[in-house]
Amino acid sequence: MQTITTVSELRNAIRVWRLAGESIAFVPTMGNLHEGHLKLVEVARGKAARVVVSIFVNPAQFGVGEDFETYPRSEREDQDKLHAVGTDLLFLPAVSEVYAIDAKTVVTVTGLSDLYCGASRPGHFKGVATVVCKLFNMVQPDIALFGLKDFQQLTIIQIMVRDLNIPVEIIGVETVREASGLAMSSRNSYLTAEQRAIAPKLYKALCAARAAILAGHRSYAEIEHNAGLFLQESGFQTDYFCVCRSRDLKKAETGDGNLVLLAAAKLGKTRLIDNIRFSIPNK
Repeated sequence: MQTITTVSELRNAIRVWRLAGESIAFVPTMGNLHEGHLKLVEVARGKAARVVVSIFVNPAQFGVGEDFETYPRSEREDQDKLHAVGTDLLFLPAVSEVYAIDAKTVVTVTGLSDLYCGASRPGHFKGVATVVCKLFNMVQPDIALFGLKDFQQLTIIQIMVRDLNIPVEIIGVETVREASGLAMSSRNSYLTAEQRAIAPKLYKALCAARAAILAGHRSYAEIEHNAGLFLQESGFQTDYFCVCRSRDLKKAETGDGNLVLLAAAKLGKTRLIDNIRFSIPNK
């Protein structure tokens, strides 16, 4: 596995592969890799001749008072994990390599970026869209893979690629969960032992809401309210719990068949997100 830190080195490596007619898959990450990240690499290996992974903790997607400085970083361990799963190239740039000191350009997907996580973290998705667009320009992959746990993020990236005519196929990969049902996340390392016992209840709330809808309940506001109460009683501070249409993340209505349940809640200082996508069978 090559590990490189500059855009010029990256482009030289990509050029060699392109001249050989090889396809390229890209997995952007912020490091502190877990089994969910490695699943992305595994899927990528089956879809392209070469796999590029980036590790870059993007300052532009962290707000004031968020955990940019304390975000878990484990570069040595990450490199070992990526080497073991057959990554061809690790791109490990410094902030100064990604952002010019006088950068004036940002990418924003209007509307959707201000909902859900965007409402709680103003500017977050502007930072995500900007860095992903830049990384796509640097790597110029054929396909890019993202975890479905960050469903709003994935939707925003899909819209950005469509609107800007970026020639990258976006592939979403199913969420990898712990045995308890807790979605794997780099931020799970913040949880105390007591909190880790409570954290799976976020997924339990999603499963209960899905079961209620599939059983015929269509009062989505009531389902959202009950889920919020359950999370609050379990020790969470609920940010949002929403029944949405999966295609555009707008609030679901009774006639909608393809749904996604989006949830975010704090447990202590740790913010957890999760979702479940499903379809209502035709009667």
